[in-house]
Amino acid sequence: MTAEQTTLGDFRARRLDGAEQDLAEYTGRVVLVVNTASKCGFTPQYRGLQELYEQYRDRGLVVLGFPCDQFAHQEPGSDEQIGAFCERNYGVEFPMFSKVEVNGAGAHPLYRWLKGQKSGLLGGRITWNFTKFLVGRDGTVVARFGPNQKPEKLRGAVEDALRG
Repeated sequence: MTAEQTTLGDFRARRLDGAEQDLAEYTGRVVLVVNTASKCGFTPQYRGLQELYEQYRDRGLVVLGFPCDQFAHQEPGSDEQIGAFCERNYGVEFPMFSKVEVNGAGAHPLYRWLKGQKSGLLGGRITWNFTKFLVGRDGTVVARFGPNQKPEKLRGAVEDALRG
C-alpha cells in the first residue's frame, strides 16, 4: 500500500488502559489527532479540545489525544497519571492513548504518516506539543494546525470536514 492509499484506518495504537485500538473504528468520522502534554503552556487546550468534542461528536467528530514526552519532558507521567490528570483537570472524555514519540527513529507509525501527509512550517517535524491534524471522513489528512492555534479557532475547518 502506498502512502497515498494509506488512511487513518490502517493504524493501531495502545490506549491509556493498555488495550490495542484499531483506528479503523473511526472510519467515516472526522478525527482531530493531537499530541498532548500535561505540563506545557498549551495544556489548557485540553479544555478547548473537550469543548470541540462535545459540540461536534454527535455530528461525527472524535478527538484522539496522544501524550508525548519529547518536548522539554512535559509529559513525565504514567498512562494512569495522564488519564487521571486529564479527567480531573479538564473533564476529558475523548479517547486518549499511551505516550508516543512523534519525531525521530522511534516515532509512532501514525505520526510518521501524518507528517508525511501534511508537513509544517519547518518541514515534516512536529515542533511542539498540541500540534493538530484534522482527518476527513475518508481517513485522509485534511489540515495541520500548529500548537499556537487554539481548538476554538478550528471550528470552521471542523465544520467543513463534517460537511465534506
